[in-house]
Amino acid sequence: MDKEFAEKFGEEWIAAWNSHDIDRILSHYADDVEMTSPVIRKLGKEPTGMLMGKDTLRNHWSRALAANPVLDFKLLNTFAGVDSIVIHYLGHRGLSAEVFYFNDTGKVGRAYAHYELDI
Repeated sequence: MDKEFAEKFGEEWIAAWNSHDIDRILSHYADDVEMTSPVIRKLGKEPTGMLMGKDTLRNHWSRALAANPVLDFKLLNTFAGVDSIVIHYLGHRGLSAEVFYFNDTGKVGRAYAHYELDI
């Protein structure tokens, strides 16, 4: 993982969410992606807080986008790891960070959302 890839990914990921285009958002993810978020648990979607598969994420995020039509993320920083990236941003839930682990094809295979505020 190099700085250039991490920065480009962070900028494009934020832009995709701000576009509200679900296909653009999902273009970053592998078909068999695993997504973990306390929001998933809070909404009662899954007690483990994990959703599996791009189609499941499409359903979940399509509803989230419809419920938040003015959603706008602000990129604060991007951090590169060995095979992962952390995006630190300001979202509608306050300060947030997401950890992305990439598979061999360069798509996100696992993602973990973290939020500053008690959700």
